[in-house]
Amino acid sequence: MNMRNIIIATAAMLCSLTATAQDRADRQQLSDPNSFSMILLGDPQGYVKYDINQPIFELTTAWCADNIDNLNIKAVLCTGDLVEQNENIVRNRAMLNQTSKQMWEWASHCMKRLDNKVPYIISTGNHEYGYVRGDEGFTHFPEYFPFERNSKWADCVVSAFPNREGKVSLENAAYEFEDKAWGKMLVIAVEWAPRDEVLNWAKDLADNKYKDHKIMLLLHSFLWERTAERTENEDYRINPRNYGQDVWDKLVFPCKNIELVMCGHTGKPGDFEDNVAYRKDKNSAGKHVHQMMFNVQTLGGGWEGNGGDGWLRILEFMPDGKTIRVSTYSPLFGISPATKHLAHRTGECDRFDMVWE
Repeated sequence: MNMRNIIIATAAMLCSLTATAQDRADRQQLSDPNSFSMILLGDPQGYVKYDINQPIFELTTAWCADNIDNLNIKAVLCTGDLVEQNENIVRNRAMLNQTSKQMWEWASHCMKRLDNKVPYIISTGNHEYGYVRGDEGFTHFPEYFPFERNSKWADCVVSAFPNREGKVSLENAAYEFEDKAWGKMLVIAVEWAPRDEVLNWAKDLADNKYKDHKIMLLLHSFLWERTAERTENEDYRINPRNYGQDVWDKLVFPCKNIELVMCGHTGKPGDFEDNVAYRKDKNSAGKHVHQMMFNVQTLGGGWEGNGGDGWLRILEFMPDGKTIRVSTYSPLFGISPATKHLAHRTGECDRFDMVWE
């Protein structure tokens, strides 16, 4: 065999190996090559609180990293509750077998898959605060997720507001993106049960410096599962605080350019529909605001199951500059030929379009 034939044969073998690797990883494709995407992860606390579940969370972030180019991922979003308990050393096998430090370390390890590759945006949840779940206002979040750990934040973080301890943190931060079709966009992530001053900061951004941007709001508590009623009067000691209806009244409704709100927090064992919600309502400018809750932590066997079967949402921003195509996918199922046929959910609550006005 001459050298030319050897090179051709080697190239063919490498292409075959690459295709096999891609098939094995079940890389996904955009429905339109001119689209871009953002990936939405629901509350991962059920993955990190048991050591046996932890690889599932890392699989989801590893999958995101592996799909950055072919899905043109601009950001990975997370609805919060990275850990089950913020500061606790007592392990209760009935609900967890990890200390808080072990949970924080694992959540940090999983998100490290994305560091210096793509921005990830986290809206802190109630389980990130206090000793157990929102009983006090302190959190270890800034220790494990300092601004400097991910160079991709430097390109897009344009504003931040101090947390409940007076520390500047990514708990309250705004991220700017730009796309040829969509123009300038802003994602604002806020702390769990945000204080009035946080809502005022976000409103000032939306009404003034970023008044011509398309704005998305990411927060932990906003809608109840299935019913899509807005949360209010939740039984937590933390004060001051605002829940879903308060956030709508004080921030979302008055702002003319917040047209998408995403949250997690609620859910219950049962059907998929018991762990997601969607509604749309008009704001003060008469534009529809899309509101989406996604939290699948009970779907892998209940509250003490495997943490959510790896389900995530692919938000495809179509090149028309107004349509977001939502699909629901699990790399846990997709990675194996034996379960690949289960990797895409196709119900009405799983695949739908949101059109911006």
